[in-house]
Amino acid sequence: MIGFAGAGKVGAASAFEVASMGLDDISLVDIIPGLAEGEALDISHRLSDAGIDVDVKGSADFAALSGADLVVITAGLARKPGMTRMDLLGKNAGIIADVTKNVAKYAPNSVILMVTNPMDAMTFVALKSSGFPKARVVGQGGVLDNSRFKYVLAKKLGVSRGSITSMVMGEHGENMIPVASHTYISGVPLTTLLTEDEVQQAIDDTRKVAADVIAKKGATIFAPGRSVARMANAIVNDTKEVLAASTYLEGEYGLSGMCIGVPVKLGKGGVEKIYEVKLSDKERDWFNKGADTLREALATLNL
Repeated sequence: MIGFAGAGKVGAASAFEVASMGLDDISLVDIIPGLAEGEALDISHRLSDAGIDVDVKGSADFAALSGADLVVITAGLARKPGMTRMDLLGKNAGIIADVTKNVAKYAPNSVILMVTNPMDAMTFVALKSSGFPKARVVGQGGVLDNSRFKYVLAKKLGVSRGSITSMVMGEHGENMIPVASHTYISGVPLTTLLTEDEVQQAIDDTRKVAADVIAKKGATIFAPGRSVARMANAIVNDTKEVLAASTYLEGEYGLSGMCIGVPVKLGKGGVEKIYEVKLSDKERDWFNKGADTLREALATLNL
């Protein structure tokens, strides 16, 4: 069973995407009375028309997460127009700590997939609050950011999105790193197709696009939901897919004591391997800048 702690817009969209893939039965939990139950019913009716036989339930009681193999956490306050992800730090840290303790109580053998912003910091909070081994706490960010990078590049180059192989690493925030040095268009290096200034513009556009969506419609919903489903599939079906995700580092990339986005192999046990890729000097500087931001943020929390 796959649990969802939080049935707001992103939680419901994520649950819908996961349910539509038929991965497993789903249990939605939200403290707002009736919300999780209503979303569960709505999703179930949609699945019935598609002939997908997974059971979707909703509850306001965290006990509904009992026995979950994977728990997706989207609970917490959402980012509003004009806010950075880090603006949510203090408010969401306490919420995530409480939610995670309930996850550990009712689903002690689960993998936690963190979505709540600021995601890297909240992944760290979940790791410390749960007492889980580091492999079983992972954050979603790189997959979502990479979908936005592909969108920007496809428009700029006039190519199919499916022909783009790319990756976004680092802090899930203003210091994210669309890794241009390892981006290819069906094997052709991006850096041979765009000038350095054009590449930088694509990177800048990727960093700003989420804020643009929030300014226009109030929240990002569908893209995060799809990214959760892709990661959930890798974990539940043990596919060993290599994706950029936030994980706890112990010396990799010269960093320790924080969660940040790097390429990892995802499987049934969560993060099975961390890969270190060679970054350009500029990319390394941005990676370290994001790490510094996270280090400063974590220092303000009483963990």
